[in-house]
Amino acid sequence: MGRGTIIVTGGSRGIGAATARRLAREGHAIHLTYRTDAEGADDVVGAIVAEGGRARATRADLSSPADIDALFVAVDTGHEPLVGLVNNAGMLETQCRVGDLDADRLHRVMAVNVVGPMLCAAAAVRRMSRRYGGAGGAIVNVSSVAARLGAPGEYVDYAASKGAIDTFTRGLAAEVAGEGIRVNAVRPGYIRTDIHALGGDPDRVDRLAPTLPMGRGGDPHEVAEAIAWLMSAAASYTTGSFLDLAGGR
Repeated sequence: MGRGTIIVTGGSRGIGAATARRLAREGHAIHLTYRTDAEGADDVVGAIVAEGGRARATRADLSSPADIDALFVAVDTGHEPLVGLVNNAGMLETQCRVGDLDADRLHRVMAVNVVGPMLCAAAAVRRMSRRYGGAGGAIVNVSSVAARLGAPGEYVDYAASKGAIDTFTRGLAAEVAGEGIRVNAVRPGYIRTDIHALGGDPDRVDRLAPTLPMGRGGDPHEVAEAIAWLMSAAASYTTGSFLDLAGGR
């Protein structure tokens, strides 16, 4: 994959911020998105620029098709072609059992975690695929080890949304493999990010770390390294694949 613009959704903090900075060091122009954390997005853009890189940020709610359309219009105004997409933005809600779920919550989770990434991927394919006159590229979807484990008693809805992303990754990878686009996924597990606070359990990683074979939680930069490899030419024969980053669980 040649150098150009890479979109990193949810790039204002956590895994997205670490990934944006890591990919910028490879010489790519980064176009990151944020929903509410404008200050965090500005900090990431500023850090990339301070290191000699190129970066822009666009506010986009990934549950809004109109925001996704506007994001890609903004990307089209750049001087460098789109060569990659990291579908990182995601959300979860307060821990609960399936018996306590309601339709509104399910629609919110699926809109951000499934529909949004699929629409972003579709827009990226229209720009990168040789079928549409593009030069190829790479997509990395950020799934979760919850897709394998199910997250019982906590986030079964979130786990189901990530299971959908796994299936989407396999299907899209096979669909565009002959069009110059590679599609892979990472499945982070117990990573020290703010997402656990959204579920009402900010200390979740520290609480569960002793139960993991490696005995510790992970850091966002460790996920960013895996994403950077999957986006790179070093992974040129890798598509439809998954990297689990869960401390051995």
